[in-house]
Amino acid sequence: MGIASPLGIGLENVWRRLLASESGIGRITAFDASDLPGQVAGEVPEGPTAEGKLTLGEWVPHKDQKKMDRFIHLGMVAATEAVRDSGWEPKTEQDREDTGVMIGSGIGGLQSIYEASITVNEGKARRLSPFFIPSALINLISGHVSITFGFKGPNHSAVTACATGVHAIGDAARLIMLGDAEVMVAGGAEAAVCALGIAGFCASRALSTSFNETPEKASRPWDRDRDGFVMGEGAGVVVLEEYEHAKARGAKIYAEVVGYGLSGDAHHITAPAEGHAGAFRAMKKAFANAGLTPADVQYVNAHGTSTMADDLELDAVERLFGDHARGLAMSSTKSATGHLLGAAGAIEAIFSILAIRDGVAPPTLNLDNPSRESVIDRVAHEAQRRSIRTALSNSFGFGGTNASLIVTGV
Repeated sequence: MGIASPLGIGLENVWRRLLASESGIGRITAFDASDLPGQVAGEVPEGPTAEGKLTLGEWVPHKDQKKMDRFIHLGMVAATEAVRDSGWEPKTEQDREDTGVMIGSGIGGLQSIYEASITVNEGKARRLSPFFIPSALINLISGHVSITFGFKGPNHSAVTACATGVHAIGDAARLIMLGDAEVMVAGGAEAAVCALGIAGFCASRALSTSFNETPEKASRPWDRDRDGFVMGEGAGVVVLEEYEHAKARGAKIYAEVVGYGLSGDAHHITAPAEGHAGAFRAMKKAFANAGLTPADVQYVNAHGTSTMADDLELDAVERLFGDHARGLAMSSTKSATGHLLGAAGAIEAIFSILAIRDGVAPPTLNLDNPSRESVIDRVAHEAQRRSIRTALSNSFGFGGTNASLIVTGV
C-alpha cells in the first residue's frame, strides 16, 4: 500500500499522525484564496521525504514532471510506494502481462486545464505545451504507472467523483476474479486544491467557510457546527493480488477484499436520496457479495464529509446494522485529511486495512457537539484500541453513485 495525503507521505508516517489525532488541514498556500469564502484545505506538505513530506524529485524524474499534472505526481508517489511495499517485481513477460493498473480520479488535471485555458484566452494558443492533453487526462495516471513499471495487463481508470477510489479497488479485484490479471495496482489520486477547484465548490456552497482562522477545526463530521466539507489532495494506491499467487511467492498480505457493492440513487446530481437509500443498497450488496452479515463487521470508515449528508449515512448504517450497531465503531478520517474527492475512498480503504492490522479505530476529530445521538461509537477525538477483524469502507459521489468495500484480516 502507498499513500500521499495532507498528513504527509509514507504509509506508516501518515497512519502514526492520524492515530495521534493530528490534522493535515491548514490555510491554502497553493494560491491566494483571500477573495474566496472558503480559504482552508488539506495540502500535501512539501519538504524532506525523510520527514514524511514530499520532495517530488525523489519520486518523479525532473524531465517527466512537466508531462504530468499534480494529481499524476501524487498518484505516482503512492503507486511507487505501494509497488515497493508489495515486493512484486515481474521477471517474465507473462508476469508483466498478468499485472495491470486501475487508478482513477474524480476531476483529473484541473490546474493544467485552468492554466491552458488562460493561455488560449490570451491569444497564445500556439504556445500551449504539447504535454497539456496527456497531463490532464485521468487515465494517464494508470498509463504512467504502467509505463514506469512495465505492467502490460489491464490499463484502466475509474471516474466516479468521490466514489472513484472504492470503485477502482473493487473493479480491479473483480478483474482478478475474472482472470484478466493476477496482480492489479489500484486506487485514486486527486489534486483539485487550485483556484478553479476551490472557487467552483465555493460557488456550489459545498465548502466550509466558518473556520478560516482555525482551519484544523473546519472538518467536523456529525458535529452540529459543521458548515461544509474541506477540500483535500493526495493519493492512495494498493496492490491487489490473487490469493494463491500471493501465497506462492510469500507475499506480505495485509487483508483480503471480500465484499464490494455498488448502487445508483437515480435521484439528484448532488444530493443523496431520501434516507440515503442508495448508500444502504450499496452496503447491503457488499455484504451479500462477501457472504457476511453486519454482525461480522467491527469498524466502518464512513464517507462522513462534514456536511448534513453525514446524518443520512449514519441513519443508513444504523438501519442496516440493526441491533449490531450498538458498540460498532465508525469514524470519519476526513476530519483529519479533508475530502480527497476521487482519492478519498482509496486512502480510507487503506486506513480500514491498517485498523484491522493494528487493532485500532482511527478518530473523528472535532466531534465536539454531535448533531444527534447514536448507539454507534463515532470514535470522537482519540483513536480507540479495538479487536477489528473486518471493516467496511463507504464512498458516495455526485450523480448518485455509491460504493462500499469490505475487507477482512487474513
